[in-house]
Amino acid sequence: SAAILGVGMVNAPVAWAALRLVTGMCLAGQYVVAESWLNDLADNDNRGRLLSIYTVVTSGAFGLGQLLLNSVDARALTGFAIASILTSLAIAPVTLSEADAPPTEGREHISLRGLARVVPTGVGACFLVGAAHGALTGMAAIYATRVGLSPGRTALFVAAPTIGGVVFQWPIAAASDDVDRRAVGIAAALGAAAAGLLLLAGPPSSPMAIVLMALLGGASYPLYSIAAAYTNDWVDPAHVNAAASQLVTLYGLGAIVGPFLAAVLMTTSGPEGFYWALIAVHIVIVGFLVYRRRAWRAPLIDRPWREVSLPARVFFIPATVVAMGRRYRPTATGASPPTTPEQPAPPGE
Repeated sequence: SAAILGVGMVNAPVAWAALRLVTGMCLAGQYVVAESWLNDLADNDNRGRLLSIYTVVTSGAFGLGQLLLNSVDARALTGFAIASILTSLAIAPVTLSEADAPPTEGREHISLRGLARVVPTGVGACFLVGAAHGALTGMAAIYATRVGLSPGRTALFVAAPTIGGVVFQWPIAAASDDVDRRAVGIAAALGAAAAGLLLLAGPPSSPMAIVLMALLGGASYPLYSIAAAYTNDWVDPAHVNAAASQLVTLYGLGAIVGPFLAAVLMTTSGPEGFYWALIAVHIVIVGFLVYRRRAWRAPLIDRPWREVSLPARVFFIPATVVAMGRRYRPTATGASPPTTPEQPAPPGE
């Protein structure tokens, strides 16, 4: 809260950089606390849905904040004061809550190398997703101004991916609770890459560009929930807090790399390099998850079709058929095949 106010009170780029660094470190701490708390309450059957609600709330507020930029003067202290007030008020629900904090006894540290040894898919995916989202959120406004969009249109263009993320977060996360999360991630990343290719084909000022940006964000933003849920499926409960910290760190490192990649491509190939960066990173995510699916075929929970959640059925029928279709074939009498007890997860991926 103090660092945010400091940015609005000084007029020196070096001080801005230092205060923004402090702001990012503090926000990372808040995310670690929130995600550790949620993961402590979740289990493997509902983790994707629970994290999707968390992401919907944070993404929706993030998009709303961007739209509010049109109503404040960026050169005045007002916008920074609002952000500082909201940050300070964020502790009120936690302070007033009657729920106990997750126990800290028995919690153990896990290094990044140790986490990568246990669940390499989650570690790699989280970094790549951070790169994709860093390029998307960090360079969208720069792209919009370079192609000549008005301030109002720029705000809508930047907010569209967040709106799409809010809309598609729940069905994609629900599908990842019922289907191999890696298969869901592959399909979502392919959808984001396809939306990027379609954006190259049309003018950025058209209404279709806003729709496609929403679709791109709707397919891309749930990838973090999928990567986090998949990681916590495999880590020991004693490592939940430490794993959440490492995931936030990985995501942040990726978010640093993403804007630089987009900037390089925009410098060499013009404003369209923004789209090419998004396409490239999402294709890399697809390739990585396909490789990991071939390298490690984790046992899935046998679940009759009637027990699969409705969002997973409606939104993700293609991935469901590919990943689990053989398990849902009816028997000769028309009944669903018998299920087998859930197999305990091995110590590592």
